[in-house]
Amino acid sequence: MKILVTCLSESWGGMEMFALQTARQLIKKNIETEILAFHGSRLHHEAEKEKIVTHTNSFKNYFSPKEIFKTGRLFRSKKYDVIHCGASKDLWLLVPSLKFFVIDVPLLLSKQMGSYIVKKDFLHKWIYNRVNYALAISNVISKNLVDTTPLTSDKILLLHNAIDTNYFDPAKINGEPVRSEFNINNDEIVIGMMARFSPGKGHEEFLHAAKFLLEHHDKLKFLIVGEPSKGEDNYAVEIKTLAANLGIIDKIIFTGFRKDTPNILAALDIFVFPSHAEAFGIALAEALSMGKPSVCSSSDGVLDIAVDGVTSYLFEKQNWEDLSQKIERLILSPETQKAFGVAARKRAVEMFDLEIFTDKLIKIYKRVLI
Repeated sequence: MKILVTCLSESWGGMEMFALQTARQLIKKNIETEILAFHGSRLHHEAEKEKIVTHTNSFKNYFSPKEIFKTGRLFRSKKYDVIHCGASKDLWLLVPSLKFFVIDVPLLLSKQMGSYIVKKDFLHKWIYNRVNYALAISNVISKNLVDTTPLTSDKILLLHNAIDTNYFDPAKINGEPVRSEFNINNDEIVIGMMARFSPGKGHEEFLHAAKFLLEHHDKLKFLIVGEPSKGEDNYAVEIKTLAANLGIIDKIIFTGFRKDTPNILAALDIFVFPSHAEAFGIALAEALSMGKPSVCSSSDGVLDIAVDGVTSYLFEKQNWEDLSQKIERLILSPETQKAFGVAARKRAVEMFDLEIFTDKLIKIYKRVLI
């Protein structure tokens, strides 16, 4: 097979990293894979660093004859077996290029984020009619595709995002260095969340729950890992101000951005995922892989990852009192912490391992080539 993975985004986040990871994994399986990226983007540069054959485009507008012609010529010369599209907007370049150059190549769309806009007009029907399958990262995204696009359920396949469970392996990583870095004693219970500082990630609920728990339990420490994205500095200040106003600033450790995610997770006793809405929740899957018991909001993509009463306790989203009670249940039961941790690791390895993801993806490619 010869595969083209596309992602014409200028940003650098989960969607763009997913495209690079997909190409990397396919190449590891000895499948000839190339990338189509936005010229000068981080994906463009990262792919070239890894010596992946990379083509570029400057497609920004929904109608761009010059870029359509350029892309159509690329398709005709390269003779790809499958084109795997990583962003919905890419379809407005890929579909016209395929149709106008009369190229009969299977087209797949990976859908990472939901949409609030219904796209079922004539033009969108023309675009989506060319998609063989959409690959949804969670059940909530599958439903969103049916609700907002012309795609029918038989054209949508569930393919969860994946993590490297060999990298996130509790047997290989010791959390003591991180605990020592932040002066956390061995007898203290560390409760942490990991998310960028952005509204909707649940920082407020986490802090209110922390205040309640600190009033009723000794020897607790709370970690908040992450940094604000561009334009979100004011929100980060608001969260730190809230911690101060609640009188718990000395018990909250703001670590900032950390590259050593497995080490941070290893230092935690309980992981909290309080996001209001998440298409999947990669940080939660990583915590499961590290064998961490968790308390998670009962919503959206979280329900594909956490299992209530098995790997985690689920709480009503945006309800800090319910969150407090669920964390407290884990604090009071080291046995449950251990049982959840074992089940979490098992679920991550069986459901979200990178090798399993790659094998499933290759099977989908073969399915569209029959």
